[in-house]
Amino acid sequence: GAEDVIEVDDAAVGEAMRAYGAELIEHGRDFDEARAHAHQVARERRLAFVGPFDRPLVAGVATYALELFRAVAGLDRVYVPIGCGSGICGLIGMRDALGLSTAIVGVVSTGANAYAQSFRARSPIETPSAVTMADGMAVRVPVPAALEILWHGAEDVIEVDDAAVGEAMRALFDDAHQVAEGAGAAPLAALLADPARAGRRCAVILSGGNVDRDVYRDVLAGA
Repeated sequence: GAEDVIEVDDAAVGEAMRAYGAELIEHGRDFDEARAHAHQVARERRLAFVGPFDRPLVAGVATYALELFRAVAGLDRVYVPIGCGSGICGLIGMRDALGLSTAIVGVVSTGANAYAQSFRARSPIETPSAVTMADGMAVRVPVPAALEILWHGAEDVIEVDDAAVGEAMRALFDDAHQVAEGAGAAPLAALLADPARAGRRCAVILSGGNVDRDVYRDVLAGA
């Protein structure tokens, strides 16, 4: 099948997609432009469009929430990155299904904060740009269905800047020997900056290890 990605996407990710047999189409400056083009290609070529917030996808993502809640009892807070919202909505859904009271905290970039603005305003807000090294969170247009779930089930949506994300990427590499992309490290950055974590049993979702080699080298060097 065909898959649309943004033009600035990680070359290694593109190579991996092609290795799985995907036809890769690079289009647009950010996720939302790529998504719009994917809709157009799907219509023109009569292909099925699989979006980032389809119900089966959210249900599948929720399985990692089930694994987490089964493995770690008594969690007070979980920090999760927000791209289009499947991860945080999967966590909220599984928490509610299990009857837990864990607070779910979304994390976005200060340079791509449409979800944070929308969460605070209780109304969908699009941003004119989404500029961040955490390309997994570079979304300008929030998904309405995801916002409805966030408004009713999320504790907060926290913004972190690229400097904090870089610090978290280095900490994960140095202390946990984990290679995390920007979106994967953002929850740790949010936890470290959040005074509400004090005295709480917390977890972070490290979702994403697709980081460009040159970008990662610069991050580890503190650039």
